[in-house]
Amino acid sequence: MKIKLTSVYVDDQDKALRFYTEALGFAKKTDFSQGPYRWLTMASPDEPDGAELQLALNSSPAADGYQQALFQQHQPAANFFTDDVKGAYERIKAGGAEFTMPPTDVAGSTIAMLKDTCGKLIQLTQLR
Repeated sequence: MKIKLTSVYVDDQDKALRFYTEALGFAKKTDFSQGPYRWLTMASPDEPDGAELQLALNSSPAADGYQQALFQQHQPAANFFTDDVKGAYERIKAGGAEFTMPPTDVAGSTIAMLKDTCGKLIQLTQLR
């Protein structure tokens, strides 16, 4: 068994696509629509056949409530790993992203937290 897909809810898939590709550097993997439904996934350019991240529209009250509750509690909706969190922080911040936590040393890692422009917090992690 392996993880192939996980989802985060977004309030605007086009805006999310721009953020996840331009700011974070992910590559669009799948993008197709059928009527009002759009299946949109991202993958790491380093592992194009690895795990995918679905940018799912938060059009249901449950999805919207879950997203808002996580944000209000300052909990990240997703955690992405990097070998250089400080470099990623500088690059992403220079692109205009808003960080709620700069790179900070915690138990066994350095983390940073930023807003994804779609109502979520994203954590960047570098393990020691």
